[in-house]
Amino acid sequence: MPFLFNVYSVLLLPCFVQGVVVSGVLLTRGRQHGTPADGWLALLLLLNVARLTQWMLGFAGWYDSHDAFSTFMFYFPFSNWLAVGPALYFYFRSLTNQEFRFRRRDWWHFAPALLYLGWRLLMWLYDIGWEYTVLGQPLRGHFGTKGTLAVWFASAPYSFWVEVLGYASIVIYATLTLRDYRIYRQYVNDNFSDTERIRFGWLRSVVVAVLLGVSVTLVFEAVNATLFPLNYAQAWYDYLFTGILLYFLSLAGLLANHRLTTPLHFLPVAQTEEVTPPAAAADALIAEPSFSGSPVLAPPKLGTAPAVTAEPTLAELVATPETDPELVRWTERLLAHMHAAQPYLAPELTLGELAAQLRTNTSWLSRVVNAGCGQNFNDFINEYRVQAAEQRLRDPQFQHYTLLAVALESGFNSKSTFNRVFRKLRGQTPSEAARLKS
Repeated sequence: MPFLFNVYSVLLLPCFVQGVVVSGVLLTRGRQHGTPADGWLALLLLLNVARLTQWMLGFAGWYDSHDAFSTFMFYFPFSNWLAVGPALYFYFRSLTNQEFRFRRRDWWHFAPALLYLGWRLLMWLYDIGWEYTVLGQPLRGHFGTKGTLAVWFASAPYSFWVEVLGYASIVIYATLTLRDYRIYRQYVNDNFSDTERIRFGWLRSVVVAVLLGVSVTLVFEAVNATLFPLNYAQAWYDYLFTGILLYFLSLAGLLANHRLTTPLHFLPVAQTEEVTPPAAAADALIAEPSFSGSPVLAPPKLGTAPAVTAEPTLAELVATPETDPELVRWTERLLAHMHAAQPYLAPELTLGELAAQLRTNTSWLSRVVNAGCGQNFNDFINEYRVQAAEQRLRDPQFQHYTLLAVALESGFNSKSTFNRVFRKLRGQTPSEAARLKS
């Protein structure tokens, strides 16, 4: 197998090896651990590897070998932009929903890409299988290495429009993924108290990187079509950027933690569900809280100091203009439970777990938290944790505690989460707060 080593082929070779090896690792990991997201990312990597391979082998001399290697270069579907967008979208879907399965009705997303692959296969069957093998006719293009349909397709405008449709497809699916990612962030904040490992902030960077890769290619295409024709060496830089993108996708895939202790069940389209309090029979299982005893520690508004000496009234906590008596009663019940049971000390507390403790459904509890307390679930729980941390920072008994120990005692599962949440809710780091109170 010929391979000419020069500056152009050698610089693309490590990117090619990186993409192939990481794709294999992801496919193996996906089969072993049952994580479909690994398989989708492997497909996304291989699609970019195939595109880079065309230019790498081209500069390695395959087009100029004038034999079967040249024929391979003309018929293999190196660039299939039509599959990149759907692969990116289904990677996001499988990453954020462990119950997501690719169903028969989802195949239509890949219909254009499959039609393109079918056309490439038809060209090979006709030119190589029929004309060259059966009829014994010589291939008439590129020194006897390129058949009739391949010559016609290269000269016709159809290949140009396939590329245009591919670019449009990536933009559409990337935009759809970014839209659903914003919804996913809200879903995480409404259902989980610890979002550090499931926020997937790097996922947005992956989508932006794919869009940037398409933008770079479009710039090269525009320069080639309008300003001056680009030679092979000048167009090579477009493929070098694809190699850089491969490194970024590889690192994102290997570092991503797809085996989560808390399963995700995100659906991009919100499911319509009637938000009502539980039935009276189940409701009666929980005794009504009494507020005649010790006061309930209720979370203050974000960005303000915690209320230590004065307890805010329930009317100040309810965010709805017209107070629903049932909502007020359940807000009282929730605050009493937070005060008595301190469920926020469980680092991975979820909306579902808190709803089970209160024997209600998640939809109703979400409304109680959002409308009754004026916060999303994540901020509501973390406000209690920050207050607990502040109390420990003020307490002389905890002066020998490190900030990590204070964080763990207050319900946080890591110092990084503690710092991020504390700074978000108080506008300063825990260490700054400790110095001010010392």
